[in-house]
Amino acid sequence: RRPSSWKEENITRSKEEAIEILKGHEQKIKSGEVPLSTLATSESDCSSARTGGDLGFFGRGAMQKQFEDAAFALKPGDISGIVET
Repeated sequence: RRPSSWKEENITRSKEEAIEILKGHEQKIKSGEVPLSTLATSESDCSSARTGGDLGFFGRGAMQKQFEDAAFALKPGDISGIVET
């Protein structure tokens, strides 16, 4: 995929920088400092930011394989680690 999103024409941060940012977000969510929906709305590059990160219901074959594998391995309420797609 090309390094762009609906928010940024060109994403210039390195993979390492992105991982550090994501780890910080994960820590805030797990500690209860901020809900996932709040961070998704303000920080996500995905169009699901408009819905607080809610992707809705989806079945197998609808998303990228790496993401699907991680999502379908979770129990409701669980949070996966970083998934590289």
